[in-house]
Amino acid sequence: MAVDGTYDVTVKSPLGDQKTTLTVKSDGAAFTGTAAGAMGSSDISGEVDGNTLTWKQQMTVPMPMTLDMKATIDGDTLTGTVGAGAFGSFPMNGTRSA
Repeated sequence: MAVDGTYDVTVKSPLGDQKTTLTVKSDGAAFTGTAAGAMGSSDISGEVDGNTLTWKQQMTVPMPMTLDMKATIDGDTLTGTVGAGAFGSFPMNGTRSA
């Protein structure tokens, strides 16, 4: 599917640029994958709607929080947002690397 692949992603957050490698494997209206960065690696899963992915991701540093992730993939470009509750929303950008 057009969303499958590995993406080098950067989130602009109050903690500075957070770089993550996002791997996505879709299956119909769902996907599984991993998100790996400086703060560790985690398995992720969520929904696929056309070329848009949505999922929730747990963060433990600097405090425990559930992030609301939304990414749209257009060709090899990923754009989206990371919702961090009362802290607001932060931009996410990336490029397919594989």
